[in-house]
Amino acid sequence: MALDPKAVKSDLVLILDYGSQYTHLITRRIRSLNVFSLCISGTSPLSAITDLKPSVVILSGGPHSVHTPDSPSFPEGFLHWAESNGVFVLGICYGLQLLVQRLGGEVRIGNKQEYGRMDVNVQRESALFGAEKVGHSQVVWMSHGDEAVKLPEGFDVVARSEQGAVAAIENPSRKFFGLQYHPEVTHTPEGMDTLRRFLFDVCGVSAGWTMEDVLDEEIKVIKNTVGEDDHVICALSGGVDSTVAATLVHKAIGDRLHCVFVDNGLLRYKERERVMETFEKNLHLPVTCVDASNQFLTELKGVTDPEKKRKIIGKEFISIFDVFGQELEQKLGKKASYLVQGTLYPDVIESCPPPGSGRTHSHTIKSHHNVGGLPKDMKLKLIEPLKLLFKDEVRQLGKILDVPESFLKRHPFPGPGLAVRVLGDVTEGNALEILREVDEIFIQSIKDAGLYDSIWQAFAVFLPVRSVGVQGDQRTHSHVVALRAVTSQDGMTADWYYFEHKFLDDVARKICNGVRGVNRVVQDITSKPPSTIEWE
Repeated sequence: MALDPKAVKSDLVLILDYGSQYTHLITRRIRSLNVFSLCISGTSPLSAITDLKPSVVILSGGPHSVHTPDSPSFPEGFLHWAESNGVFVLGICYGLQLLVQRLGGEVRIGNKQEYGRMDVNVQRESALFGAEKVGHSQVVWMSHGDEAVKLPEGFDVVARSEQGAVAAIENPSRKFFGLQYHPEVTHTPEGMDTLRRFLFDVCGVSAGWTMEDVLDEEIKVIKNTVGEDDHVICALSGGVDSTVAATLVHKAIGDRLHCVFVDNGLLRYKERERVMETFEKNLHLPVTCVDASNQFLTELKGVTDPEKKRKIIGKEFISIFDVFGQELEQKLGKKASYLVQGTLYPDVIESCPPPGSGRTHSHTIKSHHNVGGLPKDMKLKLIEPLKLLFKDEVRQLGKILDVPESFLKRHPFPGPGLAVRVLGDVTEGNALEILREVDEIFIQSIKDAGLYDSIWQAFAVFLPVRSVGVQGDQRTHSHVVALRAVTSQDGMTADWYYFEHKFLDDVARKICNGVRGVNRVVQDITSKPPSTIEWE
């Protein structure tokens, strides 16, 4: 259960995903213009597209070639449906090549493949760029090996790269357009201007995607879904997502919401005490705290595979919620009907395989216990009011709901907790204790330096290796920990944060001098992609 796209006061721009690492950015950029956008698989059946009644469909980029027999494509009848219903279609990169080929043009393997920044020149007056851009050169981000060499009938080339390759095409009468570059990335400085012009001036899209409207609509959806006598359980993790979800549901149904906070033994330093205080004093949410640390750690003993960890943790959480529900039933005299979860849109996107990957299951990057792994016989129906929102949108929603700003600014914390930050068996030795202390020093140092709000997420990782060191004139053979800090807008892509050397030096000294069992500190300096933000 989530927000109904048809209820949004905005035209819908639908993105068909063909596997580009930038696809989610198109969704984000369009939403930043107060236009509602959704992303679904590029190989979805035609009914999945038509049922959403989009005003605009964007075909994303992707790593495929239209020449390969199994290359992903939109469903049969899509182009006819779009043209018959006046739906605008924009192909980006692979999407442009798909459009050209399916409409009878020709795409060839390019003589000169174009990757990275490239100058593009607007050659003629066009709907995409207008009359004032003719002769104008702009820097764009290219990423393609194939190129369109013969356009379908009625199409014009309106921009070319400095090497002469087709960079932008259009057939305004049929409402078909294409860009061979990525307007959604920051490496294309004028890309947002192009998207803005395309959506508002060319397509006539109406903007009405606001968090206030989302809040009103979500409350309506919850009230219409949850019966007047139904009770709802909410699993609070202590993070922003579940807290905003709980506050939203509480606003909709009041005391029929029953929150539970589970101490799974995988929490951060003094997390339980700090979170419970916030729930009770600041948010005034009725919360029952369940200490299940022994239960979780017993099940995790000897497990090193990160996917198995996540599934075990997800299973144990559901088991606890079922027990909590049974106890609640005895108290209320009736069963709770729903379970609230703070699933976000990036969770949903990352849990769906890209078209053409050959994978059909929901564990491509990482599985999330809040979108995958739920038992088929689970007794509680799900309420996921944030399922179509990105992290920054959830924070905007929380602000409207008067969730304290200090709480909204908290860095994301994974559902499996420290289990995915201790590489290997989390129950071995004192790994969890060491990690908690290291993480606390790192985060507190970031706060003391005034850097916390400039960083999307920061944390420490316990590595399954030991190194030789010298501490107190003694040879040591102790543990290695890694520090990770990234900047991001929505968690879908991220870059590592550039700390000053003195800060890192001070933190490393504090850790090695203050945490027994650690003699080496390293920093993770990889972006996402190729890595993920979390280590497991």
